Amino acid sequence: MEYKKLGNTGLKVSPICLGTMNYGDPVSEEEAIRIVNDAIEAGVNFIDTADMYSGGKSEEIVGKAVKGKRDSMVIATKVCGKSGPGPNDRGLSRKHIMQAVEGSLKRLQTDYIDLYYAHTPDYDTPLEETLLAFNDLVHQGKVRYIGCSNFAAWQLCKGLGLSDLYKLARFECVEPPYNLLTRDIELELVPLCKSEKIGMCVYNPLAGELLTGMHEFGKPPAEGRFTHKMMGPGYLDRYWSELNFKAVDRLKQLAKDHGCTLAQFAIAWILNNDTITSVLSGTTAIKQLSENIAAAEITLSEEELKVCDDVWLMFRPTRYPYVKSPDEVKQVLDLSKK
Repeated sequence: MEYKKLGNTGLKVSPICLGTMNYGDPVSEEEAIRIVNDAIEAGVNFIDTADMYSGGKSEEIVGKAVKGKRDSMVIATKVCGKSGPGPNDRGLSRKHIMQAVEGSLKRLQTDYIDLYYAHTPDYDTPLEETLLAFNDLVHQGKVRYIGCSNFAAWQLCKGLGLSDLYKLARFECVEPPYNLLTRDIELELVPLCKSEKIGMCVYNPLAGELLTGMHEFGKPPAEGRFTHKMMGPGYLDRYWSELNFKAVDRLKQLAKDHGCTLAQFAIAWILNNDTITSVLSGTTAIKQLSENIAAAEITLSEEELKVCDDVWLMFRPTRYPYVKSPDEVKQVLDLSKK
């Protein structure tokens, strides 16, 4: 497996990051530990979890699974989600961050976290307060690097500016959703990360399993993400639409012609973007893990990439955006010369 640098750091991570949101519910501890061990054996060294996944059970399972091989792994976890009934048991305040990190360290059975994400923006807490708390954790040795998840480009940019101004640890990685049906980050977030050398570890690469090709529009969803008692409604609202299914039908044929599964094609397409560091693979079975890891070795042709762009135009018809891509700027400059 070819490892990639995480943004502008010297940290090297696998292009497949093992997502563990389902560990503890619905994936049992025993099965989850087997998946982690198989992933490590296949060369995966990057594991992603969060303090709110399965009420902390996910972190506990990850801690047990990497025991004895902790130092060879890169473990990412997150803070911001609700961890208790009190008004300060959530968010990105100094109080909550300092409490939450201790809980995560205990559950993970480790004395340091490789990558600590702000899970979502906290509009009640000044970003300066959050970054100052994160910076203290880095200097205390409890956290190696910090990142942010679900941040807009302007929020990440503001964070980078504050870190530069006050000489604080900066966000070295961002974790947004990205797949063949969800490409909005290409407008501003991807160019920002490329310019500032920020790592990108993306989630939902299979659009909540829609890009496995296992579902049919007009029929109940097969058991999985869309039927999960807690997450299912959100995934249905996010991805279950007739237009998405029409796109999937076109992509199915493209994957078949290439000689791979639709899931592999979808992951390979993401990794074709050289700004992407790693893809979160939230597999719930060892067979799925093997399939997803194999996708890292697939190379897509320019013609195949063009068809993927054509599919995206089904969602984003020709319009006049306020942001200009490098190609569009060149076109304007060429016109001005004439």
